[in-house]
Amino acid sequence: MTELKSLGQNLYEGLEEILAIARQTAWGAADILRSYYRGEPDTSNLEIQDKKDGPVTAADVAANHYILDNLQACFGTQEFGYLSEETHKSQDAQLTQPFVWIIDPLDGTRDFIDKTGEYAIHIALVEAGRPILAVVAWPEAEKLYYATKGGGTFVETRDGKVTPLQVSSRNAIEELSLVVSRTHRDERFNKLLQNLPCKNQKYVGSVGCKIATIIEQNADIYISLSGKSAPKDWDMAAPELILTEAGGQFTHPDGTPLKYNQGDVHQWGCLIASNGHCHQTLCTQAQAILAQI
Repeated sequence: MTELKSLGQNLYEGLEEILAIARQTAWGAADILRSYYRGEPDTSNLEIQDKKDGPVTAADVAANHYILDNLQACFGTQEFGYLSEETHKSQDAQLTQPFVWIIDPLDGTRDFIDKTGEYAIHIALVEAGRPILAVVAWPEAEKLYYATKGGGTFVETRDGKVTPLQVSSRNAIEELSLVVSRTHRDERFNKLLQNLPCKNQKYVGSVGCKIATIIEQNADIYISLSGKSAPKDWDMAAPELILTEAGGQFTHPDGTPLKYNQGDVHQWGCLIASNGHCHQTLCTQAQAILAQI
């Protein structure tokens, strides 16, 4: 286990050791999810439950237990808190430990059930409401994206090959492409998209997979607009850091950053993620369009 004293004194040196544990944990969780995804003998029953915020499966629960067991065994609960999609209702929404793990064991459960392959695992470490370490695993692509604050973004493949990533250099707003969901699209959101100058769209499931698509330079923009519901901390924390450390931006339209572990796990309002080159223009135009609709 990392010495907490050394973590406080030399944060980024300590983060590398923590990151190695988070990466190993994410690969293990990916194996669990892929086993359920393929319906292997011991994991063939998904036990799908339809809940208020969407479906939950046995795969969500199994991956969640695995991630929490591994992280808590390494880091304990005194200095590290744990905010997970599958357990947050049984604990205080705002955790008081100096470092908080924010975990989505299966982002894109509907895509998992529908067999699109576009589901992901999100693991982020947050300090003072902001992510300082992130891992996003895309099991079906057999890729793991990771970043530390100030350390850049990398993709790791199953054979251990590691490659640094940067967002695209595309800077003509009309030529930028949006990555959007097949579902979760209400009339207000559709009107926003219709009035933006960028018309190219690519359909991808999980938020983690959407942001991975941007840092792989296959898209440039992702927009979230809450309605009756909103994404949660665990949807955004890990994807945000892998994007920003790859050179992108991820903010509210007024330019303010997202904050995590604030007592309400919902990320309300409009959130704009991009390759950064037209970010301010996008934000200004989105604000004007939303004011009209």
